[in-house]
Amino acid sequence: MSISQIVLASGNAKKLKELRSCLGEFHVEVLPQSDFKLSEAVEDGLSFIENAIIKARHACYHTGLPALADDSGLEVDALNGEPGIYSARYADGQGDAANNAKLLSRLTGIETPERSARFRCVLAFMRHAADPTPLICTGTWEGHIATELSGENGFGYDPLFIPNGFDISAAQLTAEQKNQISHRGQAMQLLKSWWQQQTNLSFI
Repeated sequence: MSISQIVLASGNAKKLKELRSCLGEFHVEVLPQSDFKLSEAVEDGLSFIENAIIKARHACYHTGLPALADDSGLEVDALNGEPGIYSARYADGQGDAANNAKLLSRLTGIETPERSARFRCVLAFMRHAADPTPLICTGTWEGHIATELSGENGFGYDPLFIPNGFDISAAQLTAEQKNQISHRGQAMQLLKSWWQQQTNLSFI
């Protein structure tokens, strides 16, 4: 199978930028689903994997192209895994600032040793809408939640997330640093490794 174009099934501009950066080495045109005037898929799955597949299938069906979808989120141990699959709409769809404010409020009184958390990413790659075996790649990034926002890079909960081994937030890392070690970067490395091993798959 030769692939010249794939659709990125996401409406998040900053997430699209990260994914495009990671795919730069492949000779493939990466198109955001917004180029096709697609509505967002209804993410009614009960897990990151289910939602990633839903989004990839939606993009494949409506464009006729292979699609790559990302579903990711933050899991905070002290909050029993919240916000999890609801990370993007934790504050009822009011955006990143509101999500971060709600998270800080929920963690009031909880000290740093108990603020452990992780980002989790699932990538789903589908060759066509009826693909019976979507490729699923996952990554996790361990750390803890800070008590205040810091940094201007990244997006989402990055200004509150301190990765293990660092004393700065994910939003203070460069894009290159983040792509090498983040949950999404890990999942992308698995995806690229799989693509490179497929003798029946080429990018033209």
